[in-house]
Amino acid sequence: MTQNHKIKIRDRKTGTDYTLRVPENRYILHAVEHQGVDLPFSCRNGACTTCAVRVLSGEIYQPEAMGLSPDLREKGYALLCVSYPRSDLEVETQDEDEVYELQFGRYFAKGKIRFGLPLDED
Repeated sequence: MTQNHKIKIRDRKTGTDYTLRVPENRYILHAVEHQGVDLPFSCRNGACTTCAVRVLSGEIYQPEAMGLSPDLREKGYALLCVSYPRSDLEVETQDEDEVYELQFGRYFAKGKIRFGLPLDED
């Protein structure tokens, strides 16, 4: 029997809080959409950061989240499109640009860009 977990989602953009139940064998984004909740998403493949959240409490499993570095995962970030709940959770949506900057800003902040790609670091 599949266990359901209570998921609390705070949508920072709209200021709306949602509390839903999600089975541990379903992607969180997919399950909440079927319950009538519209959250940000784009690729649905774990490659971008549009559906990024910060996990405030609980455990999440996201083996296919290639769009997040291991460092950001360790800091509590997750991608709802490829995440499964492993306990009751509380998460907060993130601004895609903020997450992108956290992940890639170190490459682009040096000003050494040529044709859109960073040059070797000095």
